[in-house]
Amino acid sequence: MDTKDLMLKRENAWDVFDDETQKAVFDFSEDYKAFLDAGKTERECVNAAVKMLERCGFENLESKSSVQAGDKVYKNIHGKGLMAVVVGREDLTCGMNMLGAHIDSPRIDLKPMPLYEDEDMAFFKTHYYGGIKKYQWSTMPLALHGVIFNQDGEKMEVVVGEDDSDPVFTINEILVHLSQEQLTRKGAEVVKAEEMNVLVGGLPLKDKEEKQRVKAAVMTLLYDKYKITEKDFISAEFELVPAHKAKDIGFDRSFIGAYGQDDRVCAYTALRAICDIEAPEKTCVCMLSDKEEVGSGGNTGAQSRLYENAVRMLLAKCDGTFDSYKYYTCIENSKMLSSDVTAAFEPSYPSAYDKSNSAFAGKGVCLMKYTGSRGKGGCNDANSEFFAEVTRMFDREGIVWQTGELGRVDLGGGGTIAVYMANLGMNVIDCGVPVLSMHSPFEVTSKADVYATYGGFKKFLTV
Repeated sequence: MDTKDLMLKRENAWDVFDDETQKAVFDFSEDYKAFLDAGKTERECVNAAVKMLERCGFENLESKSSVQAGDKVYKNIHGKGLMAVVVGREDLTCGMNMLGAHIDSPRIDLKPMPLYEDEDMAFFKTHYYGGIKKYQWSTMPLALHGVIFNQDGEKMEVVVGEDDSDPVFTINEILVHLSQEQLTRKGAEVVKAEEMNVLVGGLPLKDKEEKQRVKAAVMTLLYDKYKITEKDFISAEFELVPAHKAKDIGFDRSFIGAYGQDDRVCAYTALRAICDIEAPEKTCVCMLSDKEEVGSGGNTGAQSRLYENAVRMLLAKCDGTFDSYKYYTCIENSKMLSSDVTAAFEPSYPSAYDKSNSAFAGKGVCLMKYTGSRGKGGCNDANSEFFAEVTRMFDREGIVWQTGELGRVDLGGGGTIAVYMANLGMNVIDCGVPVLSMHSPFEVTSKADVYATYGGFKKFLTV
């Protein structure tokens, strides 16, 4: 055998795509960018996903008394998670083919009592969410998204900073001329957490007898528009996210730059994949969960029993009754691609990677046997049988794929929802899009990888 046939070849996906496929790549990316702009928070992602699913004929599982092969249904998990299902012809005890992505992203949250005034300027105090480089979030336009309940119990949905006519917000930085002390800090403390205060106002009330006139003026504006008082902030959910929209990158427009691609790039490709499925043999599932960036806890995170309960509900409505043995058999025979991103090799920082075991932008969807950190801590570590099954299928179906690790051993690492799903008993492997500048306010992906991931997900569902 020729030695060339013995070596692993890393293909550039653009070399594999013909002209027709390349056009499909760019068309797909336009829809994806629109999804990113419409869903900058987990709540907005669920809303956008439900609209997409209903356009494709999916119905609310709770509204149906029974389901049968060919039915398309979804279950909303407290507005922050989602299960979409296409019921297959095989009995559910044969297992399901599942895609599992998360829809939360690193961001800046408001503290329960955020508003204060200092030197005739009004600010919001914040608490960052997920793993970020804090200095990346200063001196950039930020938009405010969230929900708040007024004194009448009315739920108010707030989005300020996304429309061209809206104001935006920002975290101020000290000028470089006065930064001698700041620049001696370690990178993690160049901007400290308690310094991430967001500028929200500077126009005082006319009444000079009023204390904290700027804060009072801001609260007056908020009351006039939303009928809320300062007390209402305590129970509100407000997130500050980058105000920019998803954009093409490069003269050739081959990359996408946007906030929140970890992991909404895998959420969107998974959604598009399940929307394309008709009358499968095995039941197909797309699971979108919250709180992965902080450990997948809570009642909307991947560890929540509500996702398991959605499967129980599905079984009960298929059979007319619930059988716990059938449920556990279904889970044991199920297979999942934990649809999450990985780090793409960054040529400007080669020492952070083991190049021979890294994923690369433009070389297809990435399969990762394990994630975790420092001795694979917290990982799933997929078994060889399942890994080989998936790679053989990708090869057979012409899916451009690669494999990699998340950085050099003992340098960093990360986690996904894979371990929580595998703990239930199903076969799981991580599979998703390589990302440049991951966890930054402007993450970058290759359009070729996004499309290859969509193709891989669709083929996996119908195996």
